[in-house]
Amino acid sequence: MEMPSKYNPQSVENHWYDYWMKKNFFHSTPDTREPYTIVIPPPNVTGVLHMGHMLNNTIQDVLVRRARLMGKNACWVPGTDHASIATEAKVVAKLKEQGINKTDLSREDFLIHAWNWTEEYGGVILEQLKKLGCSCDWERTKFTMDDDMSASVIKVFVDLFNKGKIYKGNRMVNWDPEAKTTLSDEEVIYEEKQGLLYYLSYAIEGSDEKVTIATTRPETILGDSAICINPNDERFTHLKGKKVIVPLCDRVIPIIEDNYVDMEFGTGCLKVTPAHDINDKALGEKHNLEIIDIFNEDASLNSFGLHYEGKDRFVVRKEISKELEEKGFLIKTEQHINKVGTSERTKAVIEPRLSDQWFLKMEELAKPALDAVLKTNDVKLFPKKFENTYRHWMENIRDWNISRQLWWGQQIPAFYFGDGQDEFVVAETIEEALELAKIKSGNSNLSQEDLNQDPDVLDTWFSSWLWPISVFGGILEPENEEIQYYYPTNDLVTGPDILFFWVARMIVSGYEYRDTRPFENVYFTGLVRDKQRRKMSKSLGNSPDALKLIQDYGADGVRVGLLLSAAAGNDLMFDEALCQQGKNFANKIWNGFRLVKGWEVKDLPQPEASKLGIEWYTAKFNETLVEIEDHFSKYRISDALMAIYKLVWDDYSSWLLEIIKPAYQKPIDKTTFNAVINLLEQNLKLLHPFMPFLTEEVWQHITKRTSEEALMVSKWPVSKEKNKDIISEFNFASDVISGIRTIRKEKNIPMKEALSLSVLNTEKNNDTWDSIIRKLTNVESITYVDTAVEGALTFRVKSNEYFIPMEGAIDVEAEILKIEEELKYTKGFLISVQKKLSNERFVNNAPEKVITIERQKQSDAEAKIETLEKSLASLK
Repeated sequence: MEMPSKYNPQSVENHWYDYWMKKNFFHSTPDTREPYTIVIPPPNVTGVLHMGHMLNNTIQDVLVRRARLMGKNACWVPGTDHASIATEAKVVAKLKEQGINKTDLSREDFLIHAWNWTEEYGGVILEQLKKLGCSCDWERTKFTMDDDMSASVIKVFVDLFNKGKIYKGNRMVNWDPEAKTTLSDEEVIYEEKQGLLYYLSYAIEGSDEKVTIATTRPETILGDSAICINPNDERFTHLKGKKVIVPLCDRVIPIIEDNYVDMEFGTGCLKVTPAHDINDKALGEKHNLEIIDIFNEDASLNSFGLHYEGKDRFVVRKEISKELEEKGFLIKTEQHINKVGTSERTKAVIEPRLSDQWFLKMEELAKPALDAVLKTNDVKLFPKKFENTYRHWMENIRDWNISRQLWWGQQIPAFYFGDGQDEFVVAETIEEALELAKIKSGNSNLSQEDLNQDPDVLDTWFSSWLWPISVFGGILEPENEEIQYYYPTNDLVTGPDILFFWVARMIVSGYEYRDTRPFENVYFTGLVRDKQRRKMSKSLGNSPDALKLIQDYGADGVRVGLLLSAAAGNDLMFDEALCQQGKNFANKIWNGFRLVKGWEVKDLPQPEASKLGIEWYTAKFNETLVEIEDHFSKYRISDALMAIYKLVWDDYSSWLLEIIKPAYQKPIDKTTFNAVINLLEQNLKLLHPFMPFLTEEVWQHITKRTSEEALMVSKWPVSKEKNKDIISEFNFASDVISGIRTIRKEKNIPMKEALSLSVLNTEKNNDTWDSIIRKLTNVESITYVDTAVEGALTFRVKSNEYFIPMEGAIDVEAEILKIEEELKYTKGFLISVQKKLSNERFVNNAPEKVITIERQKQSDAEAKIETLEKSLASLK
């Protein structure tokens, strides 16, 4: 195969991905090997590839490709999530553009539109992941609304209901007025926002006296059921048992007493609106207060809103405060910082709302999952710091509101019969429901037409919490071969922002339905941020086009760029320059290989320098391999890549290839060539999980191979005992080489001019490495001496002193002038520093750190002057 002069990522990536797919290398079936399983965090079916996906899936691919090379049966299950709220919103928006309202459609018609939309736009992100090189088992692709996945969800709902763990209740919930559905507590994001505190006066019935309350939401006075005072508050003792008149609506409500009221906040009087605040609801139940809901489902005001009916709550807030002021009810306003809950999906401000909802009791279910992370260590979190967050949430867990007022999703399998919502049965099918309803009602004449299924769907997370089990059919067929083989999975790679939504709940369902963990390790990636530390988002316009990055830098370049800065659990400050660095690395490897392939190979004796170089690099490779294995065991993926990067860039490309390189237009001996090709192949194996395309391309250019010999299905290197002595000896020799190169650079001595070197060998080094020193520095002779050599350029490595005679090597007169000039400047600099340090005022007032820096400057200058004076003396 002819080798192009330049590496072209675009043609290479498409070629090898197609090749891997045709050879079915990504597909896994159970066999006798040790399984290695990862399930993808299913992206929303509505999604497109962004930087977070790029980072997360690159890490998964690294782990999967490495496991494959290690001889494991690697299975990476891809798929997408139906994302009830997000997808339904997109479908509703599309219908609106066509002049169709959701309310004009039947549920069945709407679902046809939703499925059409999903088929047209869904799964785009999975195709984009292929461009990144992700080696998912695409034959296993799952969607949370697939028939078998939905059946699994329904089966679990029925099972939990029959166990008494699911119940229906009228509760105060988080209502998203934009999506028109309830949300769980974890789907609400609380933000501090600047608002106003409104002081309103209520007239005491049958009196000229007034009472003042403070509220952040003046529109909710229309739903007031009482005014509450603290029974211990002496300011309001005279109000006990009296009633007040609500401004504008003139409704008469009681004054009640409860210790719940904070006497220090506001005025010490609290308006009670049981339909719109969870604490007010508790007060309402305790004191048997009327419940007045003033909002429609879109948070516009209903008929209780008087002349504001139909208007949005925030519009009403402005208008009602103006009316209250005009009519003398608004006394004053104050600036007030308030915690406001917003929808994680739509960003709408959440409205507390009383509603009939389905809940899952979590306290008992959470116990095994809590122990798995914090006691038995069956599930390990990386980084470990997330254990505290996990503990806090699991120990304070609340019942999970699992119903959503949407049509897109798994419809709740509860079937009502009779006149109201009180009589119902729960079953997987309507046929089973009918039989149960006949028994429960005592009416054998009931038919399916008499049953009405609950219109709500289940929370999307109630589907994806089963993901590691349901993708292998483990709910419907608990003993099937695949679930027995692949479960529990090995690693989960995800973001810390869904620790509660998804990770903790999967652990809960794992113990409930398989009596074991769903995965062994959870690796939390950081969030991808820009250089200003802002989270990348479409709205900020600071997120680069992921596919364009791949086009510009190649998938391997982008993968390396992302991973070099992706320490576990820490946010990644993304800089496009990192992708350029990754691209440069790919080019370095390509050009290094082209150099080797360009050499003529002959049966020649192996030079001593080449033999030594190969021995050293083999030891260095084994040392680095141990380091890499350690990094992988601790999920320090970035550190593992950096270790390989240094090995290949510094040790292999900059040192080994220079050591073994034949003289210009001369052949290389076969022994060295074969050894260096073998070492290159070992390098490619280590690099393959990180840079799959480039490494496969180089691997296939090395020699003609069968598909069974492809790099992707080769064997990960096995660590062998390393020779520590040869590594430390080489490090010493490389310092000598660097010293000679520095002198050449400083004195402008070209490489073509041969030098001689004398060594005052107090370290008692042997001359083993002299052949490499001579070759890499063009030193024609190395002499070991007992005393210093006069009139020579000198440098030290540890206590050894090295001398390069100047005769013929440099222009002595020019060198004397140069040193004298540098000496004069350094002496002047030293005087200025000494003046500063002799100034008592400066020394007494400057911070200790500044004084230390100045003293270091003085010490450095003195040492430099001594060296320069020695050099000058040797020249004269």
